[in-house]
Amino acid sequence: MAVLDQVRPLLSDPMFWARYFYAHDEGPGADRLGDLADDLDEAFEPDDDAEEDDEGDGEFHRELRFEVGDGYGLLLDFDVSLDSYNLAAYGPGQPEAELGWDDLAHWHPYALRWSELDLICRALAARDPELTHPGPALALLCRFAAVFDDDDVDSAVATVDAAYASLRPKKVRPKRWATYWPQGADWLERSDFRGEHVTWHRDEAGHTWGEQADNHSREFYSIRSARPGSDGKGFPHELFREVLARAAAAA
Repeated sequence: MAVLDQVRPLLSDPMFWARYFYAHDEGPGADRLGDLADDLDEAFEPDDDAEEDDEGDGEFHRELRFEVGDGYGLLLDFDVSLDSYNLAAYGPGQPEAELGWDDLAHWHPYALRWSELDLICRALAARDPELTHPGPALALLCRFAAVFDDDDVDSAVATVDAAYASLRPKKVRPKRWATYWPQGADWLERSDFRGEHVTWHRDEAGHTWGEQADNHSREFYSIRSARPGSDGKGFPHELFREVLARAAAAA
């Protein structure tokens, strides 16, 4: 099965993106919903008669594996009906390891630096012509990336904009839904940590993590905010470094 087979019809649906990026819950872009807002309350709501699969997952649950090479990659696991989005790293012979999650309760989505997301998406494009860059992988994964003082933010926003634009249909049915489509500025509103006193560190093994000082206005909710520990808990630094190494080789 191709990685996009589970979501292909959704990628051109403004209703999906409005749910995916929380515009339906006063998130960025909510002011552009127009008539789409009238239909969002019932969009992607579970059918009481729908059967769950063998693992108890509902009809709107999706798992997308973005492999960058040698069996390493990122797993995007989400259910738009639950407003629940999870990102994990995986590799051969080891369990999937959580990188971050996003929901409307206790979110910790900031798992990736912009340069890392860009590298991973370039690797995916090199391996799979359907995963053009900027394109669907970036559009789906960017919710887990943030930008900081040393990033080229204008370039990042333009790239995210291009990813969304590549998926936008020429015609939207019904026409009254045509007012909304996600924008790079929406992503930046949730992911901009410039001036928020996040300092990135690197140890001798090449693991990186960001620490935030107390004098900030936006909280850096991330499990990648502490030095790697010897107990193996927290952010899976070693596995993620292997993912990046495979991505660099592929890109």
